[in-house]
Amino acid sequence: MSTPFFVAGRPETGEDVTGGDVITVRHPYDGREVGRTSNASPDQVERAVAAAARAPRDLPIHVRATALDQVSRELDRRHDEVARLITAENGKPLKWARAEAARAVSTFRWAAEEARRFSGELQRLDTDPAAEGRIAVVHRRIRGPILGISPFNFPLNLVAHKLAPAIAVGAPIVVKPAPATPLSALLLGELLAATDLPPEMYSILPIPNDRAPALVADPRLPVVSFTGSGPVGWQIRDAVPRKHVTLELGGNAAVLVCADWPDLDWAATRIATFANYQAGQSCIAVQRVFVPEARFEALLDAVVAKVAALRTGDPWDEATDVGPMISEAAARRVETWVGEAVAAGAKVHIGGVRDGNSYAPTVLTDVPADAKVRAEEVFGPVLVLTPVESDEAGFAAVNDSAYGLQAGVFTRDLPTAFRAARTIDVGGLIVGDVPSYRADQMPYGGVKGSGSGREGLRSAMDDYTEARVMVLTGLDL
Repeated sequence: MSTPFFVAGRPETGEDVTGGDVITVRHPYDGREVGRTSNASPDQVERAVAAAARAPRDLPIHVRATALDQVSRELDRRHDEVARLITAENGKPLKWARAEAARAVSTFRWAAEEARRFSGELQRLDTDPAAEGRIAVVHRRIRGPILGISPFNFPLNLVAHKLAPAIAVGAPIVVKPAPATPLSALLLGELLAATDLPPEMYSILPIPNDRAPALVADPRLPVVSFTGSGPVGWQIRDAVPRKHVTLELGGNAAVLVCADWPDLDWAATRIATFANYQAGQSCIAVQRVFVPEARFEALLDAVVAKVAALRTGDPWDEATDVGPMISEAAARRVETWVGEAVAAGAKVHIGGVRDGNSYAPTVLTDVPADAKVRAEEVFGPVLVLTPVESDEAGFAAVNDSAYGLQAGVFTRDLPTAFRAARTIDVGGLIVGDVPSYRADQMPYGGVKGSGSGREGLRSAMDDYTEARVMVLTGLDL
C-alpha cells in the first residue's frame, strides 16, 4: 500500500497522475522493502505552490499553537511507532531513533510555546526632543511562503525543524523530504491533517532531487530553508541571490581535550559514542580530536577501547550502538577516503572495513591535514586523533577547517573556556562535552562553509519573518 503525500494539506497517492512514479523505500541494513510512496507530479507541485501563495496571512496565534501542541502530543503518544518508522527507512539503531522521536516531540512543543510569545515590542522614541509624543510598535511579518528541503539523516526531526517554526509564525510551507527517507515526513503530514490548520498552510512533496531547482527558483516561494550538503546549499544560494536563503550545512566537528581535563575515560566514552552514534552521519558527529602530546597515547588507547566496545550490526537489536550507513554508495565513499588517507601515511588502529552498507567504526592517526577524512566532512564512522603542542595550538587546529558548525572543548578551567569561545570560529561551542549537542530553544547553525542563518525554534521564526515598524504620534507618554 502506498503512503500518501500531502498537497495543500490533502493526502494524495499520486499514482494515477504520475503514471506509477513510485518510490520504494528499503531498509539500509538488509534491503527489504519497508514502504512506498510516489513522487509528486508537476501538476501536484504546481497546486501545492499555488495553495501556499494564496494561504491566509493572518492565522490567529491560538490556531497555530493549538495545532503544534496537538502534533507534539500525538508524536508522544505514538512514540514507539514513530521510532520504528525512523529505523525502518533510515537504518539508525532503535535507541537513536527513539531519541530522535523524543526530540520531535520537544520541537513541536517549543514551537507552540514560542508562537504564543511571538508578539513584538514597544519602543519609546522620546530619546530625542524631536520625537516627544512618539512611540514605535515593532512587529514581525512573514516574508512569504517557505520552501523547506531536508536531508536523510534525521528524517523526522529535521523536517520538524522546517514545519514547526513556519507554522508558529503563520507562514505557509512546502517541504521536500530526502528521496531516501520520505516516510517520516509523510507521517507528520498525517498528524497535521488532523489539526484545524487551513490546508493551504503546508504541503509535503516527495520529488527527485533533479526537479528541486525549479521549486527553488519559483518566485512564489521567497524563503528557502535548506539542510544538507555544502555544495548543494551554496548552489541554491548562488541560484537565487534575491531570495532569503538559510543554510544549515556540514561540518567536520572537532574536539579538544585540554591539559587540565581530569577524566580521560569519560572523554573517551563521549568521543567514541558520538563519532559513531548515527554511523557518523551527523553534521556534528565527532570527526577530529586534538589533545596535548603528553596525553595523546593515553587518550588514543582509551578511545580505541571504547570504540571496540560499541555494538555494531542489526539496528533492530536494542543493544546495537552503530548501524548501517544510508546506502552502499555512501559506505564505499568512506572506504575510498580512508584508503586515500592510509596511502598518504595514516595508521588504522581499529576498523577500516566495509561490509555492504556498513562501515566499521574506525580510528585513525598520522592523518595528513589535507586528507579528505580530516579536511572534509566524512559523514561516516571515522575518527581522526592528532596531537598538539598546547591548548592554544589546539584552538588553532580546530580552526584549521573550511567548516565552523560546532566544536567541543573538554576543560574545567573557566578562563580556558572563555578563551576558547573567543578564539574558536564556530557557531556553537560545547564546553565539557563533545560538539554533538543541540537544544531546540538555542540558536543552531554555523559559520564559514557550514552555512548561514540559524535554526532552533525562535531563531528560525526570526529568519522566516522580517521586522516592520509602526510609529504612533501625538501621544501623552
